[in-house]
Amino acid sequence: MPIIKLDAIDSTNDYLKQLTKENELENYTIVIAREQTKGRGQMGAQWFSEPGKNLTMSVLAKGIRLDGERLFDFNVAVILGVMNVLSVLKIPDLKIKWPNDIMAGTKKMGGILIENTLKFDGSFTSVVGLGLNLNQTNFKDLPQATSLACITGEEYNPEEMALLFGKSIETYVMTMEQNSTTLWETYHEMLFKRDYPSPFEDTTGNRFMGIIKEVTRDGKLAVLLEDDSIMHYEVKEIKMLF
Repeated sequence: MPIIKLDAIDSTNDYLKQLTKENELENYTIVIAREQTKGRGQMGAQWFSEPGKNLTMSVLAKGIRLDGERLFDFNVAVILGVMNVLSVLKIPDLKIKWPNDIMAGTKKMGGILIENTLKFDGSFTSVVGLGLNLNQTNFKDLPQATSLACITGEEYNPEEMALLFGKSIETYVMTMEQNSTTLWETYHEMLFKRDYPSPFEDTTGNRFMGIIKEVTRDGKLAVLLEDDSIMHYEVKEIKMLF
């Protein structure tokens, strides 16, 4: 599994996307950076990481074939590939905060940003960005954040971790192509705040209580409201409030 190591870059996702335009890269090529100056999260939110302390990586996945209604299967496979490595490392109380945040209990360890490019043959190429707090222990201004080091007291090698995650993502994507039903069951078992009343805010600033019931096959969040109706929300239409 090829790995490209950078000292500093604005975004590993942007770098890898540009590289794929200029070169024929091997599938599951990985890019890691010691420092990422313009890391992005869901909905364009910036993601900051203490230089040299954490994992900032992107991995290329080519030739993925899913119809439009099953596109979120890929997201499920990717995040479960990440969760598998963390489970092996015995990180407790792992949860997935929809759509792709990585939680340990009620604290966030990292997140995934998936950017797909459709091809003429019906397949798509994906650049998967993973930002994960490894060795950073000072979260003075981020009380809801944590890291592997905070949890285990151990130190982690970013390059070794990148290879573990890359291989696990590849394995889970292969599993998805053969049988995605089991992956969806595991995803829902790990879904943060599922079946618990939680506060939400929509795009108009309206705040309300709801209960997460599931994520639909096309990636929408199904929320049970106080009037017993179920609403389905796209990623940019709702956010959970802590």
